[in-house]
Amino acid sequence: MEATQEIIDRIAYLQAELTKYGMAYYVKDQPLVDDATYDALYRELEELEASYPQYQTEDSPTARVGGIILPGFEKAIHEIPLYSLSDVFTKEELFAFDQRVQKTLGYEPKYVCELKIDGLSISLTYEAGRLVRAATRGDGTVGENITENIKTVQSVPLRLPQEIDLEVRGECYMPKASFLALNQKREEEGLETFANPRNAAAGSLRQLDSKITASRNLSTFLYTLADFGPLQVTTQEEALVHLGELGFRINPEHHVCHSIEEVWSFIEDFHDKRSELPYEIDGIVVKVNEFAAQNSLGFTVKAPRWATAYKFPPEEAVTTIEDIDWTIGRTGVLTPTAVMTPVKVAGTTVARASLHNGDYIELKDIRLYDQVVIYKAGDIIPEVSHVVLDARPKDSVAYVLPTHCPACDSELVHLEEEVALRCINPKCPAQLKEGLAHFVSRQAMNIDGVGPRVIAQLFDRALVNDTADLYKLTKEQLIELDKIKEKSADNILSAIEASKQNSLERLLFGLGIRHVGAKAARLLAEEFETLERFFTVKEEDILAIHSIGQTIADSVVTYFATPEVRELANEFREVGVNTAYLGKKASDLAEVDSYFQGKTVVLTGKLTHYTREEAKAKIESLGGKVTGSVSKKTDLVVAGEDAGSKQTKAQNLGVLIWNEAQMVEELDKSQE
Repeated sequence: MEATQEIIDRIAYLQAELTKYGMAYYVKDQPLVDDATYDALYRELEELEASYPQYQTEDSPTARVGGIILPGFEKAIHEIPLYSLSDVFTKEELFAFDQRVQKTLGYEPKYVCELKIDGLSISLTYEAGRLVRAATRGDGTVGENITENIKTVQSVPLRLPQEIDLEVRGECYMPKASFLALNQKREEEGLETFANPRNAAAGSLRQLDSKITASRNLSTFLYTLADFGPLQVTTQEEALVHLGELGFRINPEHHVCHSIEEVWSFIEDFHDKRSELPYEIDGIVVKVNEFAAQNSLGFTVKAPRWATAYKFPPEEAVTTIEDIDWTIGRTGVLTPTAVMTPVKVAGTTVARASLHNGDYIELKDIRLYDQVVIYKAGDIIPEVSHVVLDARPKDSVAYVLPTHCPACDSELVHLEEEVALRCINPKCPAQLKEGLAHFVSRQAMNIDGVGPRVIAQLFDRALVNDTADLYKLTKEQLIELDKIKEKSADNILSAIEASKQNSLERLLFGLGIRHVGAKAARLLAEEFETLERFFTVKEEDILAIHSIGQTIADSVVTYFATPEVRELANEFREVGVNTAYLGKKASDLAEVDSYFQGKTVVLTGKLTHYTREEAKAKIESLGGKVTGSVSKKTDLVVAGEDAGSKQTKAQNLGVLIWNEAQMVEELDKSQE
């Protein structure tokens, strides 16, 4: 579609403004607009670029979402090698480095101290100001091409304010907050956790799916160039300033020192403050400031003579394992925690340390009353490094992992693709609150009025012990809850009663079966038709369904093999909940004679005759497909009240637009 000059100018304006806002937020930590303003402009740009893809540039802010799947990583040759640094571990070794420098130069130089970020070394190449290649350090001569992945890192500029050629180098890292969130998510999913932020960053940059990299919230600090010629600077201090002006994220915690004693003071200061930083460091890099002096000092075969890295000593302590606590997360994953004799490490007293999962305990052979060395992983979470075997009591016995849930005594399962032990009892009290919230949600049983506040009260007053108990609630019980009056109670009971008529796929999704989302629930319900059928279905029957894989098949078979699940299913039938699939099968839809057959429909704005979910279900029952975004493949947009950008986009694309009345009329006609 051809664009007017006004649209072309608007796209260019949005790309420039969002790039400026992104730099202020991700590079300078100085937001220029609030999140809502940024999001609104970003959505507008997305829609315009979708309508006029010829104007989406490679360095548009929308190019950072990832999604490109790589077959593998190509080799990247570093024409100018990335040297490693020599390490020093004591004050004496640091001062000896200074003496060697002074002996060669004949005078005491200034040094620049920079924090040694514990991440992954990267090299970014720009041609005419545009990012053309990103690579890992590798062995210093040959790395891996990670260009598509680095584009998803928000702090990396895709285009510079000057059209210059340069190769800039630095570290890509994972902030502590991102590391904690990622490991928590992986624990909930039963996956192996990352040992530290550096491993997490390295694993994230080496994903073949760039969308995964984009989701990991990585960041960067850049600190040097392969060749400083294009910047015409004479010192490392000037270089850092210029890199910042070009839009690169520069660590502000650097300092020019006039003596090696001042360097040591800087090191001591950050040794004490490192735990307060939002990212992990493992030392301080010390560089001679003047480039002329650096040239005089030169390089060894492996490292520059004008720089060194002071490595902080590991923060470790020895303590005793007194007990192992097991807690259950909202997804049923059991997590072990070591209860230890309190000990001071990294400036704080700790008495508990993460053991991650049962496999971790067995791998390290951790036992009760063992003496262990603990450390803070990335100065964040205390972890057990290893057992002091020489101090192990002679009567020590291997730790026996639990076989039953500590909250409900149900037998635990160890799914094949997971490292975690998991309780899959739908009546487990440790999981019930979260399970109820999911069960009543819109895509599941859609029970309005039963929110987190009501659920908490129902649980605390022992009015529900499983999801089926929702259907046994009385008006008298509801009125006794805080802030629930007669009308609210009536509305809740009406919503509960209406949900009994839902089709099986909603019930399946509401049960919260591991890996079974709304789409998979629909496919399973359509294939097996009744809840009872799932208690006899075999893995191969599930795998025969198109787009259902091994992971879902294992999860479904394991779930329905649990005795408590059969008991719950009986309760649903007793209280009158429908347990059969009420929709039409795909084979039947092919024969449906309706306007919607084979059409792609988008619903936008507020609907009054049907809820959005009801309209979607009716259209799909008549052979239509309802999607969330407008594109050239969209056949029809139904615009309710206050329809916004989707209606505008449909108009620009020439897509047919109906009001709600037209949709209702056609639905009624098709169902006659």
